[in-house]
Amino acid sequence: MRRNSEELAKMRRAGSVVGEMHEVTRAAARPGTTTAALDAAAREVLKRRGAQSNFLHYGNPPFPAVICTSLNGMIVHGIPGPLVLEEGDILSIDCGAIIEGYHGDAAFTMAIGEVSAEARRLIEVTEASLFAGIDQMTVGNRLHEIGRAVQTVAEAAGFSVVREYVGHAIGTAMHEEPQVPNYWPGSPGPTLKSGMVFAVEPMVNAGRPETRMLDDHWSVVTADGSLSAHFEHTIAITEDGPEIFTVP
Repeated sequence: MRRNSEELAKMRRAGSVVGEMHEVTRAAARPGTTTAALDAAAREVLKRRGAQSNFLHYGNPPFPAVICTSLNGMIVHGIPGPLVLEEGDILSIDCGAIIEGYHGDAAFTMAIGEVSAEARRLIEVTEASLFAGIDQMTVGNRLHEIGRAVQTVAEAAGFSVVREYVGHAIGTAMHEEPQVPNYWPGSPGPTLKSGMVFAVEPMVNAGRPETRMLDDHWSVVTADGSLSAHFEHTIAITEDGPEIFTVP
């Protein structure tokens, strides 16, 4: 679906809230901090900015927090709680916001203190794969070129791309069609047009791509126990190129 200028303005505002949630949680994430404390910090941003959470109470069972906190071998959807961050961890934070019915959604992965060289390389490559995908988001290009670019960067570094969880269109709902695979699915997909908005979110594993869901029915981990990183932005297709909404 193509969004008009008023809709894009609302999504831009929602995205800026998400960007601020990222800033605040990144600054608070250090050894000794609990993931519940990060969730509390993100809630304060939503309250201050007059935004709603699109994560809280989402799904079945209802998600109990406004951010996802996924550590080390957890790929996505980690539930904040009493878990204490430790030196050497890598942490992914995924969050979203709603302004006047329009959504923003984004994620990042960071090092907690000093981490291994391999962990740092995984974080850097995953972020680079996201921006390689964003570079494909031009009017007239095809949707699945995004995933081809993501996959090329990740696999060139010796990593693997998760297949079961993908990006998505976004607007008046957090998850809209079409999906945005982080790999080449074998066909070029729809033509990109000005006004389309997508959440692109590579999930890249240091080991194999297979996943496993934990008993909480939310947390998804790497099947082989390897590290995983996750980056995401909400991006609009414009005549002047891609515009990233999820920045402060």
